[in-house]
Amino acid sequence: MAEKSAKLYYSIGEVSKMFDVNTSLIRFWEKEFSILKPKKNAKGNRLFTQKDVDNLHIIYNLVKERGFTLEGAKKKLKENKSDSINEAEMLKSLKKIRSFLLDLKEEL
Repeated sequence: MAEKSAKLYYSIGEVSKMFDVNTSLIRFWEKEFSILKPKKNAKGNRLFTQKDVDNLHIIYNLVKERGFTLEGAKKKLKENKSDSINEAEMLKSLKKIRSFLLDLKEEL
């Protein structure tokens, strides 16, 4: 998954590559989760902001990595979004540390 950058908007193709999922899944999650509100240009193409990408990280963490059902993920976000954000950030940090340690191990 990509790091935050200075880019204002991401296409649905770029977002789907960040999460290694189909664009259809991103569109589906957009319909299911009210926190996703990509803008649309004159052609109707979705333009995702960094906030949308951050929210997708949370949804991805709940559904794909932790195995929540869609209803369970919606409930978790409604009840305690800050906990979900903190858990997603912690997982991202742990993955970075793991990657660093594996790289270090390879160099030894």
